[in-house]
Amino acid sequence: MSTHQPIPLQVIFRDLDVSQALEAKVREKIDKLGQFYPNIESCRVVIEQLHKHHQRGNHFRVVIDLKVPGHELIAGREPDQNPAYTDVYVALRDAFKAMRRQLEDLVHRQQGQTKHHILV
Repeated sequence: MSTHQPIPLQVIFRDLDVSQALEAKVREKIDKLGQFYPNIESCRVVIEQLHKHHQRGNHFRVVIDLKVPGHELIAGREPDQNPAYTDVYVALRDAFKAMRRQLEDLVHRQQGQTKHHILV
């Protein structure tokens, strides 16, 4: 049994109905991030349904705002990046994958194993 405190979590639904199943999936994913990086102070997830593409179904945008000591990390997935984002769970999965990569990069930097990326 894990003894870590639940991470303060705010889930915001924009232009779609509140879904307890979706909220439970977000909680599950943030708990997994908390196992990897136990110092998460808070997390805010915005799940937004966009109504631009009536012919191709509605698309979803997911933005994760994570606060850790000394840092605020933001990861998101825009619907134009992937036609699969008509499925909110796919958009959510990919946004959390992006956040995990940011946390991994942060851990490497904190451990002095900085990877230097050339920014374009």
